[in-house]
Amino acid sequence: MTDFQDLIDAHRKIIFKVCTAYCRHADDRQDLAQEIILQLWRAYPGFDGRVKFSTWMYRIALNVAISFYRSQRRHTRHLVDDEAALLNVIDESGTPSDEMRAVWQIIEGLDELNRALVLLFLDGNSHAEIAAVLGISESNAATKLGRIRQQIRRQVQRAA
Repeated sequence: MTDFQDLIDAHRKIIFKVCTAYCRHADDRQDLAQEIILQLWRAYPGFDGRVKFSTWMYRIALNVAISFYRSQRRHTRHLVDDEAALLNVIDESGTPSDEMRAVWQIIEGLDELNRALVLLFLDGNSHAEIAAVLGISESNAATKLGRIRQQIRRQVQRAA
């Protein structure tokens, strides 16, 4: 139990980022965080260390979040209510730039898989790590990220 708690504490920002990216309201983020931790706890006995704990944790957290998002989507069409909280995931130092706000508005419009790809990329994961988390090939992850980057660049340039 102590090992599990230590690992969760060491990687709690992953849960925060995933919850913030997939939930509109603070109460929903709390519910999702609890569900992610519950699913991590249930799966922990099967964690064998073949991948980094953070990779394993992301895979579970994103799967839970996507399921949660799909169930919540029936109730609302808006993903994020508190834009500042989402932006603080990336820049905890203060007020985000207008460009960063534009980027996050674009990211909010992505489907669940592409949003997960971007979230993992922004967190500094390699294409191999992203592929492992999402269960896709490394080349597929790289291709999808390249397309998303192009899409974001075009939309940011239009907004400028």
